[in-house]
Amino acid sequence: MSTEFSATDHAMMSRALQLAKQGLYTTRPNPRVGCVVVKNGEIIGEGWHERAGESHAEVHALKQAGAAAKGSTAYVTLEPCSHFGRTPPCTNALVEAGVAKVVMAMLDPNPLVAGSGKKFLQQQGINVEVGLLYGEAYQLNQGFCQRMTIKRPLVRCKLAMSVDGRTAKASGESQWITGADARADVQQWRARSCAVITGIKTVLDDDASLTVRSEQLKIEAAKTCPPPLRVIVDSQLKTPVTAKIFNGAGKVLVATTCKESNAISRIEKLGAEVVVFNESSTTDPAGGDNASQQVPLDLLLNYLADHGHCNEVMIEAGSTLAGAFVKAGLVDELIVYMAPVIMGHEAKPLLTVFDMPKMADNVALEIKDVRQIGKDWRMLIQPINKLN
Repeated sequence: MSTEFSATDHAMMSRALQLAKQGLYTTRPNPRVGCVVVKNGEIIGEGWHERAGESHAEVHALKQAGAAAKGSTAYVTLEPCSHFGRTPPCTNALVEAGVAKVVMAMLDPNPLVAGSGKKFLQQQGINVEVGLLYGEAYQLNQGFCQRMTIKRPLVRCKLAMSVDGRTAKASGESQWITGADARADVQQWRARSCAVITGIKTVLDDDASLTVRSEQLKIEAAKTCPPPLRVIVDSQLKTPVTAKIFNGAGKVLVATTCKESNAISRIEKLGAEVVVFNESSTTDPAGGDNASQQVPLDLLLNYLADHGHCNEVMIEAGSTLAGAFVKAGLVDELIVYMAPVIMGHEAKPLLTVFDMPKMADNVALEIKDVRQIGKDWRMLIQPINKLN
C-alpha cells in the first residue's frame, strides 16, 4: 500500500534535496544527503553531508534543532546509516534526539545499510515512511547507487564537435573547437567526477594534464573538491614519463594489458598506479597496434567502482576510445558541446568503431537538455537503454 504524502511533506523533502545538492562536489565517495527536522510545520534544523569523513546530514540538522527535536519529523534524502564507519550511526542520533517520525526519499543501496536503518528505527518505535521524491533522490546519487548495485560508476562521455560533427582536423589539430565558456563548463563536470578517463592517443597528441582548473570554476564549492583520479587506457604502456598528466594534484592510474615488468616499473616510479588486465579479443580502442591487447573497458569500470570507490567518471578521449565505450553500452550520458563552425568532411568524426549499414542498427538517444554556453551549445543526451 503506497503512502500518501502531503504538500508539506513534498516541500520539506524538496528542501532536503536542495541541501543535499550543496555537497555535489565534495562528498565523494559518499552519497550527497540532505536533512531537515520539522516540528509543528516549521523547520527547526537542517543540514547536509558536506565532506566524506565528517558529520552526516542528520547530525548537522539535529544539532541545529537541539532539544526541540523531540517529537519532530526528520526528512532525509537517503536512508540513515545504521553502522559505524568514519562516523557513528545516524540512526542512533535520531533515536537519542527523540525524533518521532522519519521520512526517507529512498533506501540506501549500500549493503551495509540496505533497509537495516529503516528496520532499526521502526524497532525503536519511530514511524518510518519511504519513497517521497524517490526519482529526484536517485538522480542525485545515481553514480553511488550504480556502484553499490551493479559495481559500476555513472559514466559520462564529454565530446566537442563542429556543426558538421567533426572533432579535429585530419592532422589531429583540435584546439580549440569550442570557446572559453564551454571549456570552463567542462571544468565543472570534471570537478564533480571521481575519475577522468582518457586514452594513450589523446595523451600523445594533446599532452593534457586533465586536472581541475580552479581558476575556471564558477561555483565556489567546486574549488574545494578533491582532485579526480586521472586514468589512462594504454594497452601497450606507451605513455612517456614526461607526460604532463603525471604532474599536478591527484593520482594517476594506467590501465594496460602489458605485463612487461620494466615498462610497468617505469610508470610506477612516477607515483602512478598500473593495473594490468587480461587481454580482450576486439580492436584496441586506445590506439594500440595489436588487436588482442585491448583493455576490457567493462572490467576497468568495475575496478574503478570496487577499488577506486568511483561514483561518477567522465571520459575525455578521442573518437575511437569514446566510441568503444558507447558501442559497449557503458555510457550513461553524453555531454556534447557544439561549436558554430564547419570543419569539413576530411576532419575527424565524433565517434568511430561503429559499423551501422542499416537504419535498424542506429543507437537511439534522448536529448535531456539543450542550452547555450557562451557562443556554443551544450546537449545532455542519454542512450535510450540507459534511461531509468
